[in-house]
Amino acid sequence: MIYEFKGFKPVIHKSTFVHPQAAVTGNVIIGKDVYIGPGAAIRADWGKIIIEDGCNIQENCTVHMFPGITVTLHQEAHIGHGAIIHGASIGKNCLIGMNSVVMDHVEMEEECIIGALCFVPQGMKIPKRSLLVGNPAKIIKQVTNEMLEWKTMGTKLYQSLPQQCYKSLKPCVPLLREPAYTPEQETLYNTWNEIKNKKK
Repeated sequence: MIYEFKGFKPVIHKSTFVHPQAAVTGNVIIGKDVYIGPGAAIRADWGKIIIEDGCNIQENCTVHMFPGITVTLHQEAHIGHGAIIHGASIGKNCLIGMNSVVMDHVEMEEECIIGALCFVPQGMKIPKRSLLVGNPAKIIKQVTNEMLEWKTMGTKLYQSLPQQCYKSLKPCVPLLREPAYTPEQETLYNTWNEIKNKKK
């Protein structure tokens, strides 16, 4: 659902898909080819949220802020399932892992990867291509070219998802048993661990 708040109406590019079970409220600007998954809450009642082209915000994510703050997800930011972004700036082509929390005034430069379940504390400055894990999050190494290529490929899948949703996503009555045919599904993407193990 899309909600006006105190005269602010979200601005959403026509190529972007916002799932009907997501909530986008207030002073929100969303660019091209963005995917917003079900259960996501993007709430700009006290500040502003800018989501640039090619980002994705997956199921049950929260984006919010303290009063007067602007949250920016720069181009191709990838926000994994259940993550929370509160008052932070996420750099271009960054990946925020599942159920991570990124706190207020965090400034993340481009091409960083934040591991699943990380807690990124308030005010942390994160240099370009940093890989972080833990609670509190710590930089453990630089993101390699191979890791960045893997991240970028995953984000491209999400950039194609809005148009696929517009073409084929619709409510339905479930079947009572599995059909004799199986709808085609290509395996286009592997986890990072699967990629590493194939090289061993």
